[in-house]
Amino acid sequence: MSNPADSLALRLARPEEHDELEELQRRASLELPEYRDQLIANPDAIYLPLGQIANGQVIVAELDGEIAGFAAVVGGELDGLFVEPDLWGHGIGRALVDAATHEARRRGLALKLIANPRARRFYEHCGFSVEGEVQTRFGPGLRMTK
Repeated sequence: MSNPADSLALRLARPEEHDELEELQRRASLELPEYRDQLIANPDAIYLPLGQIANGQVIVAELDGEIAGFAAVVGGELDGLFVEPDLWGHGIGRALVDAATHEARRRGLALKLIANPRARRFYEHCGFSVEGEVQTRFGPGLRMTK
């Protein structure tokens, strides 16, 4: 069976996709059991600013004409990375990180992020290094740079 990421198309998000992207963010975020109760209690935490789409800061991964994931790159920060849960582990997140890295480098910046500790291995495989720990709204996070 071929890897879904082999037929992936990357492009900028369109304003009319805002709600669909937020719903993808919700599905992916609620898939993590350690944050599920907090996210359900704080639905405002799942939010994609329209301005990020309007400013060309959201990269969409499309698979067979359907949105498979997206990354928000604000300046030199990976502000969000979300992939449809049933497509996790197929290289889509990695392709989005590579695109985000390219965008940051194009601007002369290193790519930084605050990661869920559970995602540490994924980000390290993508070339990030842990710079330290930070406290986030929902618990500890890792400050990472590539």
